Amino acid sequence: MPRILAIDFGLKRSGIAITDPLRLIASGLAAVETSEIINFLSEYLSKEEVDVIVVGLPKQMDNSASESEPLILKFIANLQQNFEGLNVVRYDERFTSKMASQAMISGGMKKSKRREKGMLDKISATLILQGYLESLG
Repeated sequence: MPRILAIDFGLKRSGIAITDPLRLIASGLAAVETSEIINFLSEYLSKEEVDVIVVGLPKQMDNSASESEPLILKFIANLQQNFEGLNVVRYDERFTSKMASQAMISGGMKKSKRREKGMLDKISATLILQGYLESLG
């Protein structure tokens, strides 16, 4: 069964998470410089079968679009142009960064490890993907 991949899009760096082959568990895959994400995905998708890419949908508390939404829409258009046939879906990512930060602290992760670039992005992508999987039932 093809995997599902999730992206927590960021201006500088994006977190990426992937499911297991049975689509039961979401795991952090990588944190990639956003300028390099298409290259990263090209290489990854040449080795692994993926049929859905979930892209985080950041919203304000009043449910309006975030400031980064126009950049995310441009990124999605780029995804669809480069990877025809992949289904791109959106999933609400509100509070994922805060939950990721709390998860690192609750899990006993040392402060030095929490400061690693990309750790928060990767965990946020995992939370987006896990939320999406749970929404499927």
